[in-house]
Amino acid sequence: MKFSEFNLCPGIMEAISYMGFDEATPIQEQAIPSILDNKDLIACAQTGTGKTAAYVLPVLHKISLKKHKGIKALIIVPTRELALQIDQQVQGFSYFVPNNSLPVYGGGDGNSFDSERKALTSNTDIIVATPGKLIAHLKMGYVNFEELEYLILDEADKMLDMGFFEDIQKIVSYMPKKRQTLMFSATMPPKIRLLAKQILTNPNEITLELSKPAEGVIQAAYLVFDNQKTPLINKLINNNEEYDSILIFTSTKSKVSEIVRGLRNKKYHVEGISSNLEQKEREEVLSRFRSKRTRVLVATDVLSRGIDIKDISLIINYDVPQDSEDYVHRVGRTARANTTGVALTLINEKDMIRFKEIENLIEREIIKLPVPSELGDGPAWNPVRERKPGKRNFKKPFPRKKTT
Repeated sequence: MKFSEFNLCPGIMEAISYMGFDEATPIQEQAIPSILDNKDLIACAQTGTGKTAAYVLPVLHKISLKKHKGIKALIIVPTRELALQIDQQVQGFSYFVPNNSLPVYGGGDGNSFDSERKALTSNTDIIVATPGKLIAHLKMGYVNFEELEYLILDEADKMLDMGFFEDIQKIVSYMPKKRQTLMFSATMPPKIRLLAKQILTNPNEITLELSKPAEGVIQAAYLVFDNQKTPLINKLINNNEEYDSILIFTSTKSKVSEIVRGLRNKKYHVEGISSNLEQKEREEVLSRFRSKRTRVLVATDVLSRGIDIKDISLIINYDVPQDSEDYVHRVGRTARANTTGVALTLINEKDMIRFKEIENLIEREIIKLPVPSELGDGPAWNPVRERKPGKRNFKKPFPRKKTT
């Protein structure tokens, strides 16, 4: 389906054309008509499917049709990176219409707080906010949502994983009861259903390819001992110059700097990013990675859903993610918008059972590649859950019969 079939306003269509979009993705094709029809919506689709445009375009279209005062739309997201990314997309789509937006997120200085306060008390059309920072402003008493018509929750499952359930409920308590509410999520656990029941009214539902990586992702894994991981990555990077944009994920921020040190190379630039960096530093690191001045970026899972960078050619999971769903989001950073990409996972002995759970989730067995011979032998594939000490692996025997 082409975007021209949605009958969006000319200014938005001009921006869509300028950005090079023509065909709508499946989530856009199903969500946009429902939103234009003023229906509440709960949509479940994997990362990289175009969810942001699926709600930004119709909401921006409806806002642009009439003059108004005050905040008209609030988009709540889990991380500051995602807030910035969505705000940039809103600015792109609204380039030829008289609407504006502003991100509200944690980690800024006093000046950013003042500019956010001004935006929340003036005629900013769309606010993109993280829950914690928005609540800080709400507690000050100057935020006015009386004119708000659209509430959007993006990456709702991630927000609940991060413990924002009560924060979202509190934010919703400031909203007008008469509004259109849209919830977008990559997965649909019971807590999402509970939240949807509380804040949505007779919603339409959309579910697309739940919890599976995009078809264009070539997935493979290496069975390694921990001391083989960094030498293996160095070998992969040095021998494959076609991988010009490489994103390495690790589960803990303490490992980021350790991995960066191990990958230092005169031939290419390696950087790390985690919550240890100030927001300005993180934005500068991402800017260098986007422009390919940095070839290799080492990151924590905060970025698995929080960035939108095109043409990432290789994803490496330095370790198997704690949550099976996070594997899908990590892998989803490559092969976006119908392109192809490669995702490799390094599996040590203790992570084998966890990786087997990932394979069960995505309903696919991932090929296991041998470690290059010069690095020595890796462990054998044996995804068996270790028994805890003191546990017996047999049934309790029947009690003996009493004899007289």
